[in-house]
Amino acid sequence: MENNINWKGNRVEHEFASLVECFLLCGVTNPAEMDKAQKRFNQIATSRAQGWPILGNIFDLGTMPHQTLYRLRSQYGPVLWLQLGAINTVVIQSAKVAAELFKNHDLPFSDRKVPCALTALNYNQGSMAMSNYGTYWRTLRKVCSSELLVIKRINEMAPLRHKCVDRMIQWIEDDATMARVQGGSGEPKEGNEFYDAMNKIMELAGKPNTADFFPFLKWLDPQGIKRNMVRELGRAMDIIAGFVKERVEERQTGIEKEKRDFLDVLLEYRRDGKEGSEKLSERNMNIIILEMFFGGTETTSSTIEWAMTELLRKPKSMRKVKEELDRVVGPDRKVEESDIDELLYLQAVVKETLRLHPALPLLIPRNALQDTNFMGYFIPQNTQVFVNAWSIGRDPEAWHKPLSFKPRRFLGSDIDYKGQNFELIPFGSGRRMCIGMPFAHKVVPFVLASLLHCFDWELGSNLTPETIDMNERVGLTLRKLVPLKAIPRKRIVRDR
Repeated sequence: MENNINWKGNRVEHEFASLVECFLLCGVTNPAEMDKAQKRFNQIATSRAQGWPILGNIFDLGTMPHQTLYRLRSQYGPVLWLQLGAINTVVIQSAKVAAELFKNHDLPFSDRKVPCALTALNYNQGSMAMSNYGTYWRTLRKVCSSELLVIKRINEMAPLRHKCVDRMIQWIEDDATMARVQGGSGEPKEGNEFYDAMNKIMELAGKPNTADFFPFLKWLDPQGIKRNMVRELGRAMDIIAGFVKERVEERQTGIEKEKRDFLDVLLEYRRDGKEGSEKLSERNMNIIILEMFFGGTETTSSTIEWAMTELLRKPKSMRKVKEELDRVVGPDRKVEESDIDELLYLQAVVKETLRLHPALPLLIPRNALQDTNFMGYFIPQNTQVFVNAWSIGRDPEAWHKPLSFKPRRFLGSDIDYKGQNFELIPFGSGRRMCIGMPFAHKVVPFVLASLLHCFDWELGSNLTPETIDMNERVGLTLRKLVPLKAIPRKRIVRDR
């Protein structure tokens, strides 16, 4: 059993903790309890490293915490303890340790450490991703896994996805044509109010917040992050409430839509009074819809942008995936979802992209429900747990040449991102695994294949494969610091 967890604390806290432990030990009268407490004290006291007084390791993380933590692995090992202000934090950074966490300790770490910003308008209480582990979360999980995101339902909505992809392809074609005619850049106009609010919500949610490190400051909201989040969440929720109302009115007219979407399913679940439906209030339903927009747009678009970037950096890989598309799909039709199972190299490209560029590099922070022993170490209740999926994707014990983009590593391999192969967990694993994974599994390869099959892509702005900026920026998700700019050239592909 590995026992190489390291504390990064500070000397003042170390001395104070030692004093407290001494008083506790003096008050123990049972010899067995005294021995147990002494061992616990010795373990923690000898495994702390120095940090800043009071602040702990906050400033050690830098602007790219996932990268900083990855570099610290060589010094402290695959399990690292940090003191982030007043918050004890454990960081998991290898496939082996992730397997131990998810296979043997999933339940004790199934709670969420909720950022202060996401308590605005009690968002976390209605959210499935951010709600605490308990009855309400189980109800939401059941709704999503049995009603919304079950494979049968996802497959039924394939025509809607095809329609959206067709619109995207047409928009790219029209926009590129106008850019050539007018000599413009072809860049999109400002988003509508809803997407503007969504972008601001994601920006606010990704900002480091003093109130998260020092919970006693939450009432003060020193950076104004929660106040701003109340405003932007309010905007987005009002818009969602508006189109939910429109849909309800449509349904009351008795006119049935040809194809139902997720909103129809949610409304039917509430109307039918199924078990747990009373917990799905109108407000909570709006939060679920907003969460679907977050999960279905931001994470998907970031993954596709990284995949396109890697392919443009590696012309050989781009050529292979285009040849596969020509062989399987051919030049006379568009890609269908049913083609994806035969596009093995394309699937490998998606997996390799998710390995190197997980949308949530530290996943969503977990929280210890109770005092727990993990790999021989005592983990106090309310300890925050980061799983560094970005670092695990670069684990040298799990991957050959882990820093290189090599889709072929997945050809003939059973490794997948569905939560059972712990070297590849961009969607997490266990009870709190991303419920949208089956949806992403359908959408990402389909959209990427459509973009590559309908267009030939060239780098713009005098870029070459060697000069593409690969720097990252972290908000709620991991994006490119400099957005990818590429020029589409339409190929001859007939309509569906």
